[in-house]
Amino acid sequence: MLSTMQDVPLTTQRILAHGMTVHGAAQVITWTGEGDPARRTFRETGERAVQLATALRDELGVGQADRVATLMWNNQEHMETYLAVPSMGAVLHTLNLRLPAEQLTYIVNHAADRVVIISGSLIPLLAPLLPRLGTIEHIVVAGPGDRTPLEGGPARVHDYDELIAGRPNSFDGYAWPELDERDAAALCYTSGTTGDPKGVLYSHRSIYLHSLQVNSAGSFALTPADLALPVVPMFHVNAWGLPQAAFMAGASLLMTDRFLQPEPLAEMIETMRPTIAGAVPTIWQGLLAELDAKQRDVSSLKSAIIGGSACPPALMTAFEERHGVRVVQAWGMTETSPLGSVAHPPAGLPEEEEFGYRITQGQFPASVEARLAGPDGGFQPWDGESTGELEVRGPWIAAAYYGGAGGDPFRPEDKFSEDGWLRTGDVGTITPDGYLTLTDRAKDVIKSGGEWISSVELENQLMAHPGIAEAAVIAVPDQQWGERPLAAVVPRDGADEVSYEELRGFLGEQIAKWQLPERWARIAAVPKTSVGKFDKKVLRRQYADGELDVTEL
Repeated sequence: MLSTMQDVPLTTQRILAHGMTVHGAAQVITWTGEGDPARRTFRETGERAVQLATALRDELGVGQADRVATLMWNNQEHMETYLAVPSMGAVLHTLNLRLPAEQLTYIVNHAADRVVIISGSLIPLLAPLLPRLGTIEHIVVAGPGDRTPLEGGPARVHDYDELIAGRPNSFDGYAWPELDERDAAALCYTSGTTGDPKGVLYSHRSIYLHSLQVNSAGSFALTPADLALPVVPMFHVNAWGLPQAAFMAGASLLMTDRFLQPEPLAEMIETMRPTIAGAVPTIWQGLLAELDAKQRDVSSLKSAIIGGSACPPALMTAFEERHGVRVVQAWGMTETSPLGSVAHPPAGLPEEEEFGYRITQGQFPASVEARLAGPDGGFQPWDGESTGELEVRGPWIAAAYYGGAGGDPFRPEDKFSEDGWLRTGDVGTITPDGYLTLTDRAKDVIKSGGEWISSVELENQLMAHPGIAEAAVIAVPDQQWGERPLAAVVPRDGADEVSYEELRGFLGEQIAKWQLPERWARIAAVPKTSVGKFDKKVLRRQYADGELDVTEL
């Protein structure tokens, strides 16, 4: 028996129409670094998105399923592209501007992008790659920038504002195609820490449902009263879904453009008074140092979302105790859109008992199912103690990777189980009430004498020491135990005198003696990936090549 409910497809067209009408007075605000920020209402943003869709279709010949790439900062034009491209039936492909040239070239060619929309300041990044980008037909430049390096090539160059000027801007005046909610809407590639980057194709349905979850009380609870600051780049997993969710909820958006350094971020928060912000731990660590050095009023932030990698508990307490900003930890990955869990404590707990829940990766939302795969092929109980590799499934979780233009989707065995669950590569535990605690990446866990040592736990404890700014722990070969931990530490300014013996003693107050590192190294900074995560493969290579000055205690 079928229901009597209407069958309305869940598409980004509905997010666009809803935001520009019901929430038309909300604003997209772009920080300029000087003078007043640029402002447009959601209605104006939607109207410009309609104009962009018209120009892409009528002037550039973009059709359904064509890939339109962006190489842009978080700004007004990028938001318009977010809304226009999927709604017209094309696929939005956000390019990570921090990737090496070889990976960017591979990604553009693999996706067979026809159009690139680019912030003018990033032209020097794209221009040298153009001879190797065989599918690009048009380049649309938004904002100031020298176009000379793009001229004379095979791709036609257009000015963004000139391209959309004078075109019809009514939502109802555009002939939007009838889309299946399962159609591809956006394409993001993994950061490619091992092998070539892999493409994840988000559907209209997955984006719509993910936006609803982001706005739920159990996640980030965006409302029209909020001003959201997505510091996380719009090229990184769709800025964690915050742009689409905000447009759906009517929460105004504060865009950073290229001003991602601690000082302008602090000024931005003090001046514009955002209520919620999202960024990876390295961004928050830099901002904390800036706020400690120069006190600013950041009290407008009701929550600072940290994701991308585990938040050191010391960072969480520092923000709350010294600056009054409550930190909310979340977990996810490119393959999960990315919202996988959010760490809100159970209701009714005394404040002193909340922290133990808040330093976990949090509870899974209703649409995300999870299980822990044990080393014997079975599945571990949710008892808060049994450890296994996290596997998940749900309506905004990938079932396969994009096979490229004309290629079939593919499902590597190390990424997907036989019954279709995503193998996350994260190792951890789950409590009976569904709180996830990740103890390590499967590739980073230290296997010492038949026991596992969590590199993440060691790092978090080290970064709680007042003399340590950053710390990364890797497994290194050991003749007796197979593997042992090596701790690479970055001292805070003026703390070079902190000895390894002191750090080992500090760890020994919290960590079992057999887990304590014998090998230590000081480094200038922990290597990081293009999205700000610790890049431990670089440290492992440096150790293997003898580039680290290692002291053994």
